[in-house]
Amino acid sequence: MRALRAVLLTASLPQCEMFFVHFVSLWWILVMERIQPVDARILTEQIDPRYVDMDSWSTPKMVAAMYEGQRTAVSAVQPALGAIACAIDDAVEALRRGGRIVYVGAGTSGRLGVLDGAELLPTFNWPADRVVFLMAGGTSALTESAEGAEDNVEDGSLAIASAKIDNDDVVICLAASGTTPYTLGALRAASGAGAVTIAIASNPDAPLLNSAKHPILIETGSEAIAGSTRMKAGTAQKIALNLISTAVMVKLGRVYRGLMVQMRATNQKLMRRAELIVGEITDCSQADAARFVQEARGDVKRAVLLAFGATGAQATDLLERHDGNLRAAIASIAGKHDG
Repeated sequence: MRALRAVLLTASLPQCEMFFVHFVSLWWILVMERIQPVDARILTEQIDPRYVDMDSWSTPKMVAAMYEGQRTAVSAVQPALGAIACAIDDAVEALRRGGRIVYVGAGTSGRLGVLDGAELLPTFNWPADRVVFLMAGGTSALTESAEGAEDNVEDGSLAIASAKIDNDDVVICLAASGTTPYTLGALRAASGAGAVTIAIASNPDAPLLNSAKHPILIETGSEAIAGSTRMKAGTAQKIALNLISTAVMVKLGRVYRGLMVQMRATNQKLMRRAELIVGEITDCSQADAARFVQEARGDVKRAVLLAFGATGAQATDLLERHDGNLRAAIASIAGKHDG
């Protein structure tokens, strides 16, 4: 202290001002370290200086700032596209062997997984017994917070064992922090069972990413509200899930020319949609499209093949021989006609 006093007494005014600036900066850093959350090293838990005065802003300013954050989340997915594509190709191979899609998560991440998986059934006619949801705290946690349920590694491991996961299954583990014990336990157990494991997290070097066959890092950074990962991290997770599940379904032949050809018409609205799809692909009349859909009992792919001249038995055989790929089945019909 004496040495510091001597320096200050002999220093010029500009030097003293510079010292004061550095002292205040150091003091502020120490204060921020004390008020940061326990997991300050985790980017999604850090305080974003951009939003520290948000509670004093006008509504338009607040909304505009949060919207900027959402745009940032969208952009953050781009560097992960290569990893996402690799995960998709690996997942498709497993699912062609009859495997299941398994979503694992807690809190917001778990709910996003359920949202994505639930849409596979009506959109792509994916079998209900081939999608599994492992949510920390069980299905009641979808609507009621059960945050404490995520803290048990063993529960995650037991959930995988109970679901009888094997090497034909695709297990997608979601955790913005990448450190959630329940999800980590599930991921490690799934890896041990030989499943194709995909991990999506927003923090680099997260344990979840280090434990997955296909780690997908989406660095969304700190949130408008520190730790509220339902915002930027949640948006990025949903985008990644959209890309993965949709591309998987396309590669499995459940989409043709951008149309939901695997859809099964089970009500009047879907029946009408099926007729429009058949008419679009085959260029037949509305009346004929309706007749083919009725004859195929709402099966769009079979209705398309009927419209192209196949019999019911031939349509079934073509789809079986081409693993349900409508493009290949249509090409086969065209080849026969050319011959």
